[in-house]
Amino acid sequence: QVQLVESGGGSVRPGGSLRLSCAASGRNIDDLVLGWFRQAPGKEREFLAAITGGLTPYYADSALDRFTISRVNAKSTAYLRIEILKPEDTAVYYCAAKSYSRPVRPSDSYDHWGQGTQVTVSS
Repeated sequence: QVQLVESGGGSVRPGGSLRLSCAASGRNIDDLVLGWFRQAPGKEREFLAAITGGLTPYYADSALDRFTISRVNAKSTAYLRIEILKPEDTAVYYCAAKSYSRPVRPSDSYDHWGQGTQVTVSS
């Protein structure tokens, strides 16, 4: 069983940046893909980015310009950096893990989820 814990969220002014962290525990995760999703109030959960154990990244088209995913396998941790934050980035951000055999973007490909971290962008 994999446990995922996100951190790094908070309240930020528009134009600022954040780096979210996802710490994994419970088993070796080198063979798992780690993904980041977000869910805003009243909206569906949205895929942002994912990264393989071999450090190959995948991004949603909407995340290509301001989001950067990274991963340090030795720390069993993935990161999501968000630049030039906008009010519409306000959401709960979730980390998730899945096996390689499933598609990257659908949320139902992921077996393991963190509890989420709130990001609020407001002036």
